[in-house]
Amino acid sequence: MSTTPVVLVLYYSESGSTAALAKHVARGVALAGGEAKMRTVPPVAPATEVTLPPEPPEGAPYASLEDLAHCDALALGSPTRFGNMAAPLKYFLDQSSGLWMQGALRDKPAGVFTSTASLHGGQESTLLSMMLPLFHHGMVLLGLSYESGKLVSTTGGGTPYGPSHHAGAGGQALSEAESALAQELGQRLTTFARHGRPS
Repeated sequence: MSTTPVVLVLYYSESGSTAALAKHVARGVALAGGEAKMRTVPPVAPATEVTLPPEPPEGAPYASLEDLAHCDALALGSPTRFGNMAAPLKYFLDQSSGLWMQGALRDKPAGVFTSTASLHGGQESTLLSMMLPLFHHGMVLLGLSYESGKLVSTTGGGTPYGPSHHAGAGGQALSEAESALAQELGQRLTTFARHGRPS
C-alpha cells in the first residue's frame, strides 16, 4: 500500500441524496490525508436490449472490478429499497466472485452509508444488507463512534452502523450532523487503511 491510502467511495444514487453523502465521505478521506476515488454503478433495466453509455454524462465514472480490487479501503453507499440496497449496487457486487476467490479484499477496511425518503425507511437494515457481501469478502467493517457526540445529537439520519440521511419527500439537503458523520466515516477508513492490513 502507498503512503496515501486510496479509499474507493462506491455508490448508487438516483435523486442525488446518496451522492451528497458520498461527497462528504470523500471530504473526510481528504481531511485524513487519503485519496478518495469516487465511482458509481449504472442502473439496471428489466429489458436486456437497453444499453447505456460507457460513462455517465455527469458525476462519478462507472466503477470497475479493478477499482474494487486495487483500493485500500471501501465506502459503499446506496439508497434504501424496501430496507435493502438498491439493485444496481447489488448487481455490481454479485459480479465480484472472482475477487472473492483471489481474496483480493480480505482484511481491507470498509464502511457503508445510505439515504431514505422517510425517517424510518429501513436505514439500518439497508446498512446491514450492504455489510453482508463485504463480510463474505473478509473485509474489516467499521461503523461510527458515539465519541464525537454527533450520533446522539442528530435529529435526522445517523446510526452506529454507518452514516445515513433523511432526505424527506422533497429531497432536503444533508443536515450538519449528517454531513459530519459522513466525513467521520471517510476519516476512520483512511486512518485504518494507513496503519496497514494485518499480516
